[in-house]
Amino acid sequence: MKKIKLTAILAMFAMCFALIAGCSGNNAAAPNTGPGTVSGGAEASDMEYIRGKGKMTIGYTVFEPMNYTDDGGNFTGFDTEFALAVCGKLGVDPDFVEINWDTKEIELEAKSIDCVWNGMTITPERAANMSITLPYVKNAQVIVVKAPGSVTSTADLIGKTVVAEVGSAGEMQIIGSEDEEAEENLAKANYISMAKQTDCLVEVKAGTADACVLDRTLAETMVGEGTDFADLVIVKGIELAEEEYGVAFRKGSDVTVIVDEIIIELVRDGTMTQLAKKYELLLAPDIHKYATTTG
Repeated sequence: MKKIKLTAILAMFAMCFALIAGCSGNNAAAPNTGPGTVSGGAEASDMEYIRGKGKMTIGYTVFEPMNYTDDGGNFTGFDTEFALAVCGKLGVDPDFVEINWDTKEIELEAKSIDCVWNGMTITPERAANMSITLPYVKNAQVIVVKAPGSVTSTADLIGKTVVAEVGSAGEMQIIGSEDEEAEENLAKANYISMAKQTDCLVEVKAGTADACVLDRTLAETMVGEGTDFADLVIVKGIELAEEEYGVAFRKGSDVTVIVDEIIIELVRDGTMTQLAKKYELLLAPDIHKYATTTG
């Protein structure tokens, strides 16, 4: 009830302001005073800020098959193409900037980037600090080792050296967080954090780590025959923390709802399904439901 009264009062002030401005007889547009402002010096919405720049600055890390450079030197991936499609509909250019994953929230608030679009797992903690879109891809955490059959359950990793990317969903399975408990056996491993998921694979390949915990989407692309990590394998039968990916914007950003609407459009026209097939990913289970129950 308080919200309704406040909204009505604000609307009345807005109407009065419009009438005063209209009676002034000055129809010339006031200049934009800089980033984050609109005509007259008022603070811009996030969407106005991005459109004012003419580009959306997209924070990412190298994460195949989401954002990566292929053998031909082309920057590509599911999230890369997804972001290109959304930016096209928004009428802005995509500006991809590689970030430190562990400081993504800080960079977002500082406006070094406008969003995190990089296979980001949706968690309660992240949802409390950022504005996150509808989930669009389903994922899980898997364990990668060098010797096939050396690990058949997480109990085999008690006391062993296990690595994961700092701040990742894989790390949360090992050390836990305020919102999630660690996996019981992995909590008894000797954990070492890495800057990137690919660094984790390097450690396992070199034998300096016994196993790594990382995204299935990345592991299925980068491990096994024909890859740089042909001697590594995903442990069969172990999937931890099934999760879903979302795009993160600044807390309270109006861009989130707009991008949600575009996601639904891309589901309806088949774009999301085509991308999922191209990169061998699974769309979030509810994504088709959103597309059929809205609009």
